[in-house]
Amino acid sequence: MAGRLSDGVYAGIDARLAEADARVVAAYPGEPIGRQPVHTVYVPASQYRARMVADWGKQAVRVFLEDGDLLGLDDEVSDRVREKLLTEPIEDLRIDFEDGYGNPGDDVEDAAAVAAGRTLAVTGGTPFVGIRFKSFEQATRRRGIRTLDLFLSGVLESGPLPGGFVVTLPKVTAVEQVEACAEVLEKLEAAYGLTAHALKFEVQIETSQSILATDGTIAVARIIQAAAGRCTGLHYGTYDYSAGVGISAAYQSMEHRAADFAKQFMQVAAAGTGVRLSDGSTNKIPVGDRDAIGVAWSEQTRLVRRSLENGFYQGWDLHPHQLPSRFAATYAFFREGFPAASARLRDYAAKTENGVMDEPATAQALAAYLTRGLDCGALDEAEVLKLSTLDRPALDRLVRRIE
Repeated sequence: MAGRLSDGVYAGIDARLAEADARVVAAYPGEPIGRQPVHTVYVPASQYRARMVADWGKQAVRVFLEDGDLLGLDDEVSDRVREKLLTEPIEDLRIDFEDGYGNPGDDVEDAAAVAAGRTLAVTGGTPFVGIRFKSFEQATRRRGIRTLDLFLSGVLESGPLPGGFVVTLPKVTAVEQVEACAEVLEKLEAAYGLTAHALKFEVQIETSQSILATDGTIAVARIIQAAAGRCTGLHYGTYDYSAGVGISAAYQSMEHRAADFAKQFMQVAAAGTGVRLSDGSTNKIPVGDRDAIGVAWSEQTRLVRRSLENGFYQGWDLHPHQLPSRFAATYAFFREGFPAASARLRDYAAKTENGVMDEPATAQALAAYLTRGLDCGALDEAEVLKLSTLDRPALDRLVRRIE
């Protein structure tokens, strides 16, 4: 059957949209390959030491064994949380030279930066790791760059750059600071003989200017572009952002409407770009008597679950006692939903008719859900294969929409 449009019309439209096609492909590469940690643990550089990860794990296991019944977990989730705390209590560690560290003086920070780098080089211990240096605002810019430089010297004098290495740029108040950070990382790669784009960074979204720029444009979308392919994540900063937009201390929370407003902008800006999202933290720490621990765990469990349901699969933890509730909430989320998600994927792959007709984009989301559960230890490949009939490579292809 012949249509009435000539080949010239088709060719003309292709030519007209060629530039736009290239721009879309470059800006929206889709879901990146590899695991995303479920949390980032922030530890002041002054507290970082060789046995820190092991010590956090011991503290987390101890409180879980003593008070874990307060979390109300079934046996399956409880066993998995205990195993996680014993084997991999921290997925992503950020050695903090910013708010958690303060300003002890240049000589002290110089020495601490080199020492922390050396310690990391010989201990490792987490799948992802990096530092948060001081912001690129005028007052702290030189100090932040010097700390990063000295930290890298400490790491690289003892061996290669650790796997999963990423640094964190805080308190962005102008998109140009992101451009400058990308430039600094490029120069550090040259100075230390690293491969191009070996150094990646995350941007903390904790100022109003990182959502809306002074000229009225959407800053968070421009931030991703300004990073020149080096930005791997956007991390919401609960308390700095809330304070900056005038929320009083008693009402600063990950679930405040102002927080949701910012995070929805982050979500739309990052969608399809390969830049992943992290929610913030709660400052209610599970310490004290059993009742106090229960209250804090209950709040964190609720907030982590809320973040997961809203598409934020990562958050911050600030204390060892927050690890049991982090993994409890995360594991329960994936285990509760995986039978239904597996069944829908099985029917999608077999083109079976049932009460739900899933689109390819939904199949992609279902596969991503299962792979996240596998990555963090909430699920096992054997049980997912049994229910979905799809092995891990098949799930990964669905996530990246490779036919």
